[in-house]
Amino acid sequence: MKNEFDEQFETLLEKYSELLVGETDEETVKKVKTWALYTHIGKTMPALISHWSALYPEARAGMKQLIQEIKVLNEQHRSSKKE
Repeated sequence: MKNEFDEQFETLLEKYSELLVGETDEETVKKVKTWALYTHIGKTMPALISHWSALYPEARAGMKQLIQEIKVLNEQHRSSKKE
């Protein structure tokens, strides 16, 4: 059961996803959440990311693919807003 904070935080994540890539479906929000957390960890604890990448190279490849997907969605969203 979600409490009020969890619901409010989910609303924040949905809005972030909408502003970042223009989509708020559950799958996209999950991808944005994963991307945001990974990016934050990479900035605050880069050694941890290096260690994780060495342990799980196939997961690292999946993360690189996810990062590229978010980048493309963001670029498409930004260009559609300009038109």
